[in-house]
Amino acid sequence: MKIQSTYKILVLVTAPLLLQSCFVAKNYERPNMETERLYRTDNLPQDSVSMANISWRDLFEDKQLQSYIEKALENNLDIRIALQSVVAAEAYLKQGKAGYYPTLSGTASFTRTKNSQNSQFGSFFTRPLEQFELSGALSWEADVWGKIRSNKRAFGASYLQSVSAHQAVKTELVAAIANMYYQLMALDKQRDITKKTLEARKSSLETTQALKDAGLVTEVAVKQTAAQVHTAEIILIDLENNIKLLENSFSILLGEAPHGIIRGSLDDQSINTDLKTGVPYLLLANRPDVMQAEYALINNFELTNVARSSMYPSVTLRANGGFQSLEFDNWLDASSLFSQLVGSLTEPIFNGRRLRTQLEVAKARQEQALLTYKKTLLTAGREVSDALYTYDAETQKLKARQKELNAYTTAEEYSEELLNNGLVNYLEVLTARQNALSSELGYVDSQYAQLSAIVELYRALGGGWK
Repeated sequence: MKIQSTYKILVLVTAPLLLQSCFVAKNYERPNMETERLYRTDNLPQDSVSMANISWRDLFEDKQLQSYIEKALENNLDIRIALQSVVAAEAYLKQGKAGYYPTLSGTASFTRTKNSQNSQFGSFFTRPLEQFELSGALSWEADVWGKIRSNKRAFGASYLQSVSAHQAVKTELVAAIANMYYQLMALDKQRDITKKTLEARKSSLETTQALKDAGLVTEVAVKQTAAQVHTAEIILIDLENNIKLLENSFSILLGEAPHGIIRGSLDDQSINTDLKTGVPYLLLANRPDVMQAEYALINNFELTNVARSSMYPSVTLRANGGFQSLEFDNWLDASSLFSQLVGSLTEPIFNGRRLRTQLEVAKARQEQALLTYKKTLLTAGREVSDALYTYDAETQKLKARQKELNAYTTAEEYSEELLNNGLVNYLEVLTARQNALSSELGYVDSQYAQLSAIVELYRALGGGWK
């Protein structure tokens, strides 16, 4: 009889396996994504090499900048928060891998029951009944429809998604540190220019006062020169304040309290790496946020499999056994042994539409994840295009600003000389001075913008996390 019972249970468990080929969970396939024209490269050739594959240590040659990036990657709080997300996802991954194993639980219990005299059994059992039990319960669900497998894959995709998110934070952090470092040096240079201009205007104010005393200019010229001194002072105050604020933000990126930042000179900075973008398809493997979006799609795809599989019958095998006795002395005796083996096939019938709702929601979230993936890829392509055109524009502007600066500097020198000889009015001199200062500050802006465009291109291509 025992053999026949076991045989029946095995038939009950294995029969659905014959139908598995009809209802097995689907396998994920990467959707067709248009990558041919993801970004525009009018001037740069496309090949299989991308500057994203270069380590930030090789891209940035400034030793001080390298030390700051290394410190930020170790101490930055956003990095550490993202790392804890990876740890949590890894725990779920281990849980998913254990889905194929049976569950085992142990129970030790003591039960004392005293029936009332007016109850069904009270007249027969007037004394309290005591029962001692030591048992184990084993349960195993057959993965007939691929639900356990899909859960495992969903946890795996979630783990890889968290890893990609961690890498994305690294990419953003490296770019932010480099940008702020270059910006600080640009502000330093603008501050030095403004200080020299302020000293020159103070000296010019003394000269103008002497010319006014000699009757060569009016009091208006003196007041206008004084106003230009104050204008330079205001610019200097703003620059000093911006430097302090930027140093505070830079310190936070390092995971430290606000403090001064040691740095080099803007004129000594250069990035000699070839600006190679690689073929657009490489963004799928280099951009952490693109990889993160695809893993989110895989996760939702597998969860849709789980929701679909939940609508089919579940096949479960359960076994219970142990020691059970009404007397403590006979508790662990051979005659106290008991066992139970149950094989079940459970098909959900009415559950308030819960399973159907879960499937519809899972499909909607999968479609959302797909659209997010496509949008992320398109955004990545746009950012590469923007960085390329910004770099090209700033390179051209830098050449034009150099010519503009030379012209304004010469005009300022000539106007000063002509003023001293009484050949021009003072308004022309003031205009020439203001134009020269604005042009010099603008030239520094273009120097920084060119370096920043290279950093942005590196980030947009997915560099910085390797």
